[in-house]
Amino acid sequence: MKLLWLDLNSSYAHSSLALPALHAQIADDTTIEWCVVSATINENTGSVVNQIYRHQPDIIAATNWLFNHEQLLHIVSRAKALLPHCCVILGGPEFLGDNEAFLYKNKFVSGVFRGEGEEVFPLWLKVWNQPRKEWKSITGLCYLDESGGYHDNGLARVMKFSELVPPEKSRFFNWSKPFVQLETTRGCFNTCAFCVSGGEKPVRTLSLEATRKRLDVIHQHGIKNVRVLDRTFNYNNKRAKELLNLFREYPDICFHLEIHPALLSDELKQELATLPKGLLHLEAGIQSLRENVLEQSRRIGKLSDALAGLKYLCSLKNMETHADLIAGLPLYHLSEIFDDVRTLAEYGAGEIQLESLKLLPGTEMKRRADELGIQYSPLPPYEVLQTREITVDELQTAHYLSRLLDGFYNTPTWRSITRILILENPHFIHELLDHLVQTDVIDTPLSLEKRGLILYDFCKNHYPDYLAQVSIAWIEAGMSLKKAPAEKVRTKRQLPPESWEIEYGAYRENLRLCFLPTDEEGHGYWFGFESEIQKIQPVFKAKKLS
Repeated sequence: MKLLWLDLNSSYAHSSLALPALHAQIADDTTIEWCVVSATINENTGSVVNQIYRHQPDIIAATNWLFNHEQLLHIVSRAKALLPHCCVILGGPEFLGDNEAFLYKNKFVSGVFRGEGEEVFPLWLKVWNQPRKEWKSITGLCYLDESGGYHDNGLARVMKFSELVPPEKSRFFNWSKPFVQLETTRGCFNTCAFCVSGGEKPVRTLSLEATRKRLDVIHQHGIKNVRVLDRTFNYNNKRAKELLNLFREYPDICFHLEIHPALLSDELKQELATLPKGLLHLEAGIQSLRENVLEQSRRIGKLSDALAGLKYLCSLKNMETHADLIAGLPLYHLSEIFDDVRTLAEYGAGEIQLESLKLLPGTEMKRRADELGIQYSPLPPYEVLQTREITVDELQTAHYLSRLLDGFYNTPTWRSITRILILENPHFIHELLDHLVQTDVIDTPLSLEKRGLILYDFCKNHYPDYLAQVSIAWIEAGMSLKKAPAEKVRTKRQLPPESWEIEYGAYRENLRLCFLPTDEEGHGYWFGFESEIQKIQPVFKAKKLS
């Protein structure tokens, strides 16, 4: 039997764990011939279908999630038309809800799995070509029988998670991507109504020794970034501390973690503060800074504790902490979103990620959408369109605000000056947003340089006192000294002053200098460059003393 796995990802950087996780459990089964077609959602549909057809598989299997949903169905429906005797089987987050309507609409799909597949998928492979009555015993499988009747076998859970063969042992594990993913736990203790993991109980764990063995393999492959998939890394502070101590053994790896700021113990705070710089990259789940919004979303943890924890995480200099907000949550108003962005900027969040709520299959919030007054797209990605608290226009404004944050605050070059402008000027973010919308660039991909030109021009007209800081950010990013943000820079025959205060680097006589005056009294900054100072980052910076 030939099984073809369609590995369809949203971009080249992403790689699903589903294939290696499933294959690892039955890699020794010689009755199965495995083949893979890998593609992204942006590739030509006909080309991907042609690759599948050439393999002439008996089974086509794939993972379906909200960002590959549409393209996946385009591909497998065409493949099924060319290979009518082929069996199409799907799994993934898209099938955590009610699957009856999907199967009646897409009859080229033989069945779908709800839940975790490592144990049940191998069982189905033993009966895949037998009468549908043999499928009744496969937990998690939803399908139509020969008479068109719908069957739902519930939800599949791997209770002995620690006994699974690790996906890294599969020959299909992809080591070529910028990062790899690692589960040290499966399931989530939290009850967030908007999350597909809100009902994933109990939490199942890997032992510390098993995690070390997997990290050894990852390290041997030269991987520099590991995304730990644990839904709440610090659901158990004692275990979190043990894992952090384990991560210390791999100082050349950066570990990306999702952490709940409301659940930080004093002991874990102390541990985090002592870690080597660059070892961790934190995603702090916050969603909203409003108590009533979090209560409606059924998120565990007091807001006061979450704010205190987030403020502490953002204060740490040895790691960067990103915080997320979700527009479209019940009871969340647009004005509150703007206020929360300002608060997160005040805390010094490394990035502020503002997303629109998506009502995902299988979530409590999707089941209660009418009750909560939420209108949302019936098609992926199921984004919220309007609530009782936020209008269609306001959600569009929130989308534009997200674009502004990504373009300026979340970009290291412009983060510092953008943060200063937000904190020192209550209307700045509204005015810049209006400017970007009115000039029709808010949804346009902009280069780093173009964003700098926009910010400089905007400040020149509205916030001239900040022009020098924009110019400094421009120079330190290695931008051209012949363009507007560097218009005040002096580059010709610049000699060092009698005294200056060095901020970084070391002055050498062979450095080419330029001077940026910051006032009419001759104060300003000196920058030293290794060679021509057109497009190169400075290696030396000093402040001229009066």
